[in-house]
Amino acid sequence: MKKAKRKVVETNLIRRRDIQRTTPDTSVGLCYEEVQVRKENGWENTSVEPPSPTTKEIIKSNTFTYFNLIFLVLAILLILVGSFRNLTFLPIIITNTLIGIIQELKAKKTLDELSMLNAPTTTVIREGERKKIPSEQLVIDEIVVFQAGNQISADGKVVEGEVQVNESLLTGEADEIVKKPGDKLLSGSFVTSGECKGILENVGRDSYISKLTLEAKAMPKGEQSEMMRSLNKLLKIVGILIIPIGLILLLQGFFVNHESVRDNVTSMVAALIGMIPEGLYLLTSVALAVSSIRLASKKVLLHDMKSIETLARVDVLCVDKTGTITENVMKVQKVVVTKNFKAKTMGNIVEVIGDFALAMGDENITMHALKEKFSKGTGKTPVSTTPFSSSVKYSGATFSDAAYVLGAPEFTLRGDYKEYKETIEKYAGMGYRVLVFGTYEGTLDGKALVDKVIPLAFILLANPVRKAAPETFRYFEEQGVEIKVISGDNPKTVSEVARKACIRHADKVVDAKNLHTYEEIEDAILKNTVFGHVTPAQKRQFVQALKANGRTVAMTGDGVNDVLALKDADCSVAMASGSDAAAQASQLVLLESDFSRMPEVVLEGRRVVNNIQRSASLFLVKNIFSLLLALFSMASAFTYPLEPSQISLISTFTIGLPAFFLALLPNKEIIKGQFLPNVLLKALPGGLTDVLIVAAMVVFGKTFGVSPSDIGTASTMLLSIVGFMILFSICKPMNKIRLGIFAGSIVGLLFSSYFLPDLFAITEMSRECIMLFVIFSIATEPMLRYLTLLISKIKSIYRLSEERSKKKIRRKSI
Repeated sequence: MKKAKRKVVETNLIRRRDIQRTTPDTSVGLCYEEVQVRKENGWENTSVEPPSPTTKEIIKSNTFTYFNLIFLVLAILLILVGSFRNLTFLPIIITNTLIGIIQELKAKKTLDELSMLNAPTTTVIREGERKKIPSEQLVIDEIVVFQAGNQISADGKVVEGEVQVNESLLTGEADEIVKKPGDKLLSGSFVTSGECKGILENVGRDSYISKLTLEAKAMPKGEQSEMMRSLNKLLKIVGILIIPIGLILLLQGFFVNHESVRDNVTSMVAALIGMIPEGLYLLTSVALAVSSIRLASKKVLLHDMKSIETLARVDVLCVDKTGTITENVMKVQKVVVTKNFKAKTMGNIVEVIGDFALAMGDENITMHALKEKFSKGTGKTPVSTTPFSSSVKYSGATFSDAAYVLGAPEFTLRGDYKEYKETIEKYAGMGYRVLVFGTYEGTLDGKALVDKVIPLAFILLANPVRKAAPETFRYFEEQGVEIKVISGDNPKTVSEVARKACIRHADKVVDAKNLHTYEEIEDAILKNTVFGHVTPAQKRQFVQALKANGRTVAMTGDGVNDVLALKDADCSVAMASGSDAAAQASQLVLLESDFSRMPEVVLEGRRVVNNIQRSASLFLVKNIFSLLLALFSMASAFTYPLEPSQISLISTFTIGLPAFFLALLPNKEIIKGQFLPNVLLKALPGGLTDVLIVAAMVVFGKTFGVSPSDIGTASTMLLSIVGFMILFSICKPMNKIRLGIFAGSIVGLLFSSYFLPDLFAITEMSRECIMLFVIFSIATEPMLRYLTLLISKIKSIYRLSEERSKKKIRRKSI
């Protein structure tokens, strides 16, 4: 696979040179010298590089980050001054980086394997011989042969024969299109019936599907999830602050406090490390990685781990009809017998149709559906058969007692169509594809019908609605997620399918052919549910309009026509059974193309986001404390009292380990509010309590002549007490698992403090220090309680204003 990938990249770099174009004889094709000339000059059908990063790019993007650079500089400073025990923050940084790399490489491997499975071959004519070759070896001006079941691998035109083509992956239209000599053949479409010879006009990067793939690749990736956006915003602010704060602390230590180089660097690094929420990033990465493993076991691939959070927050889900609501196969749903069928003389209608189906070849998906449904006949042998032709729209079989035809109502009934129009349109409006089965009073010769057809029955076909679809859509309705069905099919058909799938407001239907301006598209998507005859460009505009009105949009798709809309959506979901371009462009791929897996993904996202949101306040307590204490140190010219190893001890047992285990517990609550305001307001009481208690400890300790090492140890213990009080409130309601996490964290901190004092800079405290420690320990509880009450009032005011703004957005959309 790596060699193939390298070839793709290199070939795309070959500059195409002009060649002598030719129109070869359809029975002879190109000679091998002509093929070689085209290959040497860059006119081969080599695939464009898929829109996925290389292994080198993945490693580079996860390793060379701004904060990894900051941590590297801090680590070098500690090594230079010989403070090796304070490098305890490095394992967290390395683990965080490795998780991101491993997860992205795993997703890349799965997607590359999907690409390999889709690699097609094509029949060509070269020097008068038919042969099958890999589609990437096709060249321009090649004479190719396409039959039913073939995928068209490069753009061309028909020169001989006639085929029916399904372009649904490109356009979204499910109807088969007739291609006659002179008609264009688009790469990515499928031949459903017939056979033709074509000449290739656009290959490689010039083909339709390659241009669309390159456009998808050129587009920026979907927006980050709300949680990750908030974390990045927080990191950006911290990233700006830490450089001037670090420089000021260093200068102050040298010129004001006259500290040694080692002590100065150590205290500065402790202050900066405490300000960076590296543990929160690790927790998020680990929790999302665990979720991706859980989902992988359910055949759901996370191309982007962050998309699980976005999907858990969506309030609009845009889905296609075929492949999402319905199955990908056509099936006979019903047989409606007309008054012309006389059972006494003609027998059983099912057996009559069975004789016809058994006589015909398995030439297209319609006949395949008939053979599956009508597998038994009377045993009659046909005198002759007339295969389906797209030009006359019927197939026929002549038996000794009668000639039967099957075809489209307009083409078989012709002048008699008006007599049956009401019945036919009634069933078409119910979402069925209607075919007429009847007897022909003339002789079948493969040409257009001229004599009368007497309809015996109407055969109703449809893509069956997936069994799990109604339950899946009911779930989303209960969760407040609005469904928009966007399809290239007939609006009436799509509406009926949506109704059968129990999608609310399935009767609010719009024909997208009537939408011409962006304003019309915006108005329609906000007020309606079902959309038919939608073009790929309109799909994208629907997504953009929803996002412009403050909605969080998830988009499902399986075709190349869905790629641009998938890239614009907040969260994109592809079916693995669809096009490779859609799978590559999406953040999430349903490997079994089973849409009923979506609720499980949503629940997994809720578990992660809600638990991380609960645990994040633990991390931000430390960050708020370190920032405010650093500012206090600068203002009062005090030395920052803690060492990096002491910060690591507190972070590990009051934040990191308990937060990790809490993040893995079940949580099905609907996500409420914005991530950053939620966690900041929850962390603020603890952060303020920490800075007030430690600042008081520093001031009083200096007044009573307590040594800096004693102040550092006492501050570590005070921070631990506040940390465990916050952890206790987060663990509520307490159960056996949460109690175990809480108790285990206390035991772990006491064990490390007692048995590893040198590693974490824990010293025996003097009598004065112990007295101060006891007084301030008692003060922590009321201080935290009253600050929590104060912040709760502020939080209530914030939520009230947030609800008012949401109501304004809803009123605007209505």
